[in-house]
Amino acid sequence: MTTLTDPPRESFRLSMLIYDTRYRSLTIQVVALIGFMALAAWLVSNTANNLADLGKEPSFAFLNEPASYDINQRLIEYTSRDSHWRAAGVGLLNTLLVAVLGCITATILGVVIGVLRLSNNWLVAKIMTVYVEMFRNVPVLLWIVFTMAILIETLPAPRAFRGDNPEASMLLGDSVAITNRGVYIPEILFSRSLGNVDFFGFFNVSLDLIAIGAVLIAGILISKLITRRANVIQAATGDRPVTWYKRLGVICIPTLLVLWILGYHLGYPELKGFNFSGGTHLRNSLIALWLALSVYTAAFIAEIVRAGIMSVSKGQSEAASALGLSSRRTMNLVILPQALRVIIPPMISNYLNLTKNSSLAIAVGYMDITGTLGGITMNQTGRELESILLLMLIYLTISLSISAVMNWYNNSVKLVER
Repeated sequence: MTTLTDPPRESFRLSMLIYDTRYRSLTIQVVALIGFMALAAWLVSNTANNLADLGKEPSFAFLNEPASYDINQRLIEYTSRDSHWRAAGVGLLNTLLVAVLGCITATILGVVIGVLRLSNNWLVAKIMTVYVEMFRNVPVLLWIVFTMAILIETLPAPRAFRGDNPEASMLLGDSVAITNRGVYIPEILFSRSLGNVDFFGFFNVSLDLIAIGAVLIAGILISKLITRRANVIQAATGDRPVTWYKRLGVICIPTLLVLWILGYHLGYPELKGFNFSGGTHLRNSLIALWLALSVYTAAFIAEIVRAGIMSVSKGQSEAASALGLSSRRTMNLVILPQALRVIIPPMISNYLNLTKNSSLAIAVGYMDITGTLGGITMNQTGRELESILLLMLIYLTISLSISAVMNWYNNSVKLVER
């Protein structure tokens, strides 16, 4: 009778790192990582030594020096005596403003145009096709400059609003003025303001806006709880209670009450001297950049939406029609929800492209983060390496943030499979 025993385990030898397939791939990866880190360390050391020889040791102390230049469009208080750090912050907020406005506008236009491209109306479908082919095949820089030229050359000057019989007139009850220097709209004012709060000596935020935003967010959350409760009741009884007035009330009534307590009112622009004063001034550079990026990106989004709709089986729309749903409700309730799994991933890339294309703002004089930190600040201080590194880090952070938010939304709306 014989017994079977396990063979003795082979002891580890260094040669196994190369000849044993169990360790070879790990060895190659470790060697490649060490080589990459050594190359990166050499590049950093060589750059630092060369800068030291030039008397320009790497330092970010220049950010605390006075900027000594003005910024025409800004969302927070800023003067030329402020630091380069604050100037960069103003430019960053300007970049985020264009990115947010552009993404919202491009999405709305892109969805509408993408749906209309599939219209049964031949004329409408062809017009949308011309739009898509025209805008996406011309460089976006040309559209930015072209839009700026149109705003400057075609809109009336402020002097056209002067006199008993002016050549131009203000809109919406003399509250909005559209000129070749920009658009003047009413500004939000509070007679009983709570004041401002300063964050780290950089962001000066109005407590009024914080209070309004907090009440608005709380109302939205309560509205979602009301909707969730209605869903539970519908699932249990089959009858869905009417909740629209409750949801509208918990959002609007507290917000209006806070506005009344703070003494909300509007400050209107007025023509004084050679220009308008008061109100909020939206400069042509901001409007041109916003419109050009929006219509350009909308052409790509329209094609994405069209592809997403076409990816849904035709039987879905036929089944919806058989149930008596109208074309509009079929599109909103059946087609688009299923098309989102195809639409959202490439949509992320277009949002990232729009944000990065905003760096072309300097072409029309809009001071974004590229024009401040990567432009005037870099030229004044001579700190090219530090400025470019910060600029790259900022754009990388913005891009990763957009990607993270859109991926989260994509996971929240994707179809649940068994």
